Amino acid sequence: MCYMAISMKNVSKSFQKQSVISDLHLEVEDGVIFGLIGPSGGGKTTIIKMMIGMITADTGTITVLHKKVPNKPLLFDIGYMAQADALYTDLTGLENLRFFGSMYNMHKNKLQERVEYASKLVDLTDALHKRVANYSGGMRRRLSLAIALVQDPPLIILDEPTVGIDPALKKQIWQELVVLKNAGKTILVTTHAMDEAEKCDELAMLRSGKIIATGTPTELKERFHTNSLDDVFLQAGGVNT
Repeated sequence: MCYMAISMKNVSKSFQKQSVISDLHLEVEDGVIFGLIGPSGGGKTTIIKMMIGMITADTGTITVLHKKVPNKPLLFDIGYMAQADALYTDLTGLENLRFFGSMYNMHKNKLQERVEYASKLVDLTDALHKRVANYSGGMRRRLSLAIALVQDPPLIILDEPTVGIDPALKKQIWQELVVLKNAGKTILVTTHAMDEAEKCDELAMLRSGKIIATGTPTELKERFHTNSLDDVFLQAGGVNT
């Protein structure tokens, strides 16, 4: 029996009378890497913000980890990496990790263990004692990812996590996401990069606030008779290839 880590039903959202998300249905099973795929401005970040309760849907219901959203205690079970880095630039990378980790009431030894794990994963160990103000854009993205993982959450939501990260480190991060999935984590990733979409277990393709196709990468390519997820997206969106 499949359990849904995330369920969104009949969800709509408008800003200033402009529809951004329209009658959206989305389900994410426990223990998978789920890719929300689409161009910038397509509504991916709005969907994520509704999932975690940062903004409220106009219509519909959202359930995350079997709890109705919004739900503040639920945030303790979600590791969230935003598209825009939210870091304390006057602090060092280590101080940022310790500060955000301290919000989750971890024992000191456990927190230290998680800080070491997360900083090693994103290759920031040697830069932890530098002020974030002196970090490059890519280093800030890596620190944001480390913060999302530091409390060892069952659900990890990453909004464009590898933008600005070099290919070698991106490969390492994706390898670790598979390890986390195999350990029972549920991971939702937004991206517009089809090479990353190929690495996901399940995909939902989003265009102009609507889901235009769902399935595994293999299922989608077979359904649309193509070897390219780019072509799947174009065909599903009604664009001739």
